Amino acid sequence: MTDVTATRTEVRSRTLVRAVPTWVWLAGIVVVSATIRFLLARRMVAPSIMVDELIYSELAKSFAAQGHFLIRDVSAAGSFGVVYPVLISPAYRLFSAVPDAYEAAKAINSVLMSLAAVPAYFLARRVLERRLALVAAVLSVALPSLLYTGNLMTENAFYPIFLCVALALVRMLEAPTARNQLGVLALCLVAYETRQQALALFPAVLTAPLLLGRRTLGRFRVLYGIAAAAVAAAIVVEAVRGRTPLALLGAYETAGRHGYSAGAVLKWLLWHVAELDLYLGVVPVAAFVVLALSWRRLEPPQRAFLAAASALSAWLIVEVAAFASLPGVTRIEERDMFYVAPLFLIALLVWIERGTPRPRASAAIVAAGSGLLVGVLLFSSAIETTPTADTLQLTPWWRLHAHGLTVHEAWFLATLAALCAGALFAFVPRRLSMALPLLVFVYFAVSQRPIEKLLTTASRASLFVGIRSVPPDWIDRSVGKDADVAAIWTRRTNAYMIWENEFFNRSVRSVYNVGPVMTGGVATPAANVGADGYVRDADGRKIHHRYVLSDSTLELDGVERAADASLGITLWEVRGAIRALTQVTGLYPGGTWSGSSVVYRRRACAGGSVRVTLASDAGLFQGPQTVRAAGVARRVLPLVATTMTVPLTHCRARFAVRPTKVPGHGDSRRLGVHFLLFRYLPAR
Repeated sequence: MTDVTATRTEVRSRTLVRAVPTWVWLAGIVVVSATIRFLLARRMVAPSIMVDELIYSELAKSFAAQGHFLIRDVSAAGSFGVVYPVLISPAYRLFSAVPDAYEAAKAINSVLMSLAAVPAYFLARRVLERRLALVAAVLSVALPSLLYTGNLMTENAFYPIFLCVALALVRMLEAPTARNQLGVLALCLVAYETRQQALALFPAVLTAPLLLGRRTLGRFRVLYGIAAAAVAAAIVVEAVRGRTPLALLGAYETAGRHGYSAGAVLKWLLWHVAELDLYLGVVPVAAFVVLALSWRRLEPPQRAFLAAASALSAWLIVEVAAFASLPGVTRIEERDMFYVAPLFLIALLVWIERGTPRPRASAAIVAAGSGLLVGVLLFSSAIETTPTADTLQLTPWWRLHAHGLTVHEAWFLATLAALCAGALFAFVPRRLSMALPLLVFVYFAVSQRPIEKLLTTASRASLFVGIRSVPPDWIDRSVGKDADVAAIWTRRTNAYMIWENEFFNRSVRSVYNVGPVMTGGVATPAANVGADGYVRDADGRKIHHRYVLSDSTLELDGVERAADASLGITLWEVRGAIRALTQVTGLYPGGTWSGSSVVYRRRACAGGSVRVTLASDAGLFQGPQTVRAAGVARRVLPLVATTMTVPLTHCRARFAVRPTKVPGHGDSRRLGVHFLLFRYLPAR
């Protein structure tokens, strides 16, 4: 009786699905997904993946305003993908206030990512009946990585475009007409202009026909002919420009100049495959492998799909593994490979539709191997440090570790869960096989909560260290969005102070670097402060701007127009060349830490005093510290901000800090207290 009832229920569900047009189902999936994604994206109050989000917002701003791609008034054409900035540029065209444009851009992101359901459906439809293809569409927008809709990143455009490339590639393998071959290459070019990582798609497209057998290669002569001509033309063009073909990598050209170790790349390849296995919940990977082992028994459309999926996944993951092996990276880059996830999810549904074939000789080995694969991940390096936006699916395990699980316990639990998932794949009855994609969906939903919290917390923290006591667009509100504002970074504050203010204010057009080079890869002209206080460029010329943003260690000769008092950031109106009236020595670069002595000097003063805000660090000092200057002493306690006003002698004040301490663990600095703010008080 139960079987009859279940059969009737299944018949009703199929009838319901068939009664509703496909476009209605797809539109509903896209609308529901976009709505949910936008509501989650709104919780991200500021960009946190820097400087990437700053770059693409600046490209979108300049394209919306002038039709050019500029970063800090310098052309960035050819260095970064332009498709994504063009797609979000209407937000900056329609909304003058950047905070409003930022929300609109996140809405565009939500729609773009959710539109991935459309190519995912049509890709799945080539190998699945309609009902299961709709399931694939739902799963494609249930991935945890769709939380990137809260970030202004190329992932939002590249994900649906990648699935379009996969769809076009499968069509080409099934029907290798000249039109289909040209269409695949054109889409690869669009993908490349979206994200230069798409360079891996070209060899993938050339490899896929080889997987179908040599006898069919003659049908792809248009593909190989155009590819050969394009490679030759690219080499010639770059040679005429006086550049190597590596220039095609744009801003990532340096990655092509490094030497790669085969052993290191293979090691990172194994870890990336293992992390993808964990990301997908093991079962889709096992199904993919079983299908690959059943190649001879597959129908032509299924072979075409599997050939395309294998080529795309292999080349993309190898590319990501090679990048991860570079010095300075050495981390799992899930963010660069999650695009292939729908290919494995579709493979799972194909395996189910084919009746869950489990050959005795291989199914158990595949199930166990897919589970054990998770065990090769080095949890000691993956979850002992704070997780990043590059590897989202490790976040739940990091949170378990943060709540008391040891690294070994977290590793054991993850491996055990993976083995259980493998066992489900091996032993679930055929009539219950649809529970597997449902469990994958639940897995995605459960894991998204800690990931969303991670990204939201990072967003709020980024805003807190960059803009604190004023609205995000406080500079534009003060002097207007068309004003000429320059920001000067002294390395005494967090770089986010520059980036966040530049992101949210159209008027901040130039950034100067006083001291060591600013990180992030965005061109920042070097400047220096001379003995006379004037700020000069690398050629020794005085720098002129109407308005200048600086921190409290660099008070300027001008009129204060606005300030973020909590961070000690001031917007000055300057008449003539920029001149600094203060000089602070004794602080370590890149922050507010002092050594044992700090000296404050003020140019052109007639007495007066300086007020400083101090704080100790509970992680380094348990008891109070003492700061002395000009006969004034203050006890500084951990986690308590202390204000100290010191009279200037000959326009100078020297602060002595006791005790100091060397943190160790690779940090050889002798640290005192945090000098958070400086403020000159003229004599009355």
